Amino acid sequence: MTDVSRFGVFLPSFIWADDDAERARGIVEFSREAEQLGFGSIFITDHLLTAKRLYSVSFLEPLTTLALVAGVTDDIMLGTSVMVVPIREPVLFAKQVATLHFLSAGRFIFGAGIGWYPKEYEATGVSKSERGARTDEILDMMLPLLEGKTVTYHGQFFTIDEVEIEPRMRSRPQVWIGGGSQLADPSSPEAPRFAEAVKHRILRSEGWIPRPTCPPEDIRRDWEELKVFFDENGRDPATLTIAHENFMHFVATQDSGRARQKQHDAFLRVMSTERGPEYLEQVYLFGTPEEIVASLQARVDAGVQRFMIHTLTPDPAQLEQWVEHIVPNVQFPQLDPS
Repeated sequence: MTDVSRFGVFLPSFIWADDDAERARGIVEFSREAEQLGFGSIFITDHLLTAKRLYSVSFLEPLTTLALVAGVTDDIMLGTSVMVVPIREPVLFAKQVATLHFLSAGRFIFGAGIGWYPKEYEATGVSKSERGARTDEILDMMLPLLEGKTVTYHGQFFTIDEVEIEPRMRSRPQVWIGGGSQLADPSSPEAPRFAEAVKHRILRSEGWIPRPTCPPEDIRRDWEELKVFFDENGRDPATLTIAHENFMHFVATQDSGRARQKQHDAFLRVMSTERGPEYLEQVYLFGTPEEIVASLQARVDAGVQRFMIHTLTPDPAQLEQWVEHIVPNVQFPQLDPS
């Protein structure tokens, strides 16, 4: 039987029009239930603004919300997937991350990426064309700061001299980098391209989060490319954690059509209508419990070691159904005892 800790859950931090104090309390209850059920992690989405191309909702600020979760849980890991790094100022950002890591007793996983939503760059005075270079500079500064080092850095976008931050801990948070191959032009016949800059970010991190919309065949191809890249750069690929994020709404039925109808209703409370039902079914988890298990298994077979799954509702009953009907039926390779 699969260990539930291989699975994480996303906090339902989306904001609906009728949200109130009861929903805020519900986040606390959801977090406690996830830990009690044995899930290995609680993750949270980062969007400064409502990213209307994908979502019909906004989200709570991640680090503030995870600080609340840290205070009502004991052992479960807390993570972001992923923080939009280039829209932030690195020293303040490092201080916030270090504080959360300290308050959670070393439970924070720093999932980081370059983002994609144009209005978030515009609102923070960042050019989208600079997002990759800014991300690299911010990580260049943040990682040694989080390791307790005194940092002097003169870059294209940021300059600091002899800066250090506290609190200091024995180890910094794990860094998991989000990203993977993409088509520069969806109408192009060329194969998707896995950018060298992204591979270099993954090389210096502890984990990789393939894109949520990445189907199993793309994960497999990207993982094969990453393994070659790691070997070429003197790092064992086995030292990298591969964690996949996806969305799921469990429906207890063997009728695939009925399951999909209820799932689309649930998805549309959170997702925008722009991409359409066909696309949603291509990239997310739909169908009967058996079909969902098969979709997850295909991702494991492609190299995924851990999952972080979004629920489309704040109802913790979804988590109980996942533990009973989904998690035990997904088979991971046996870990090497050595």
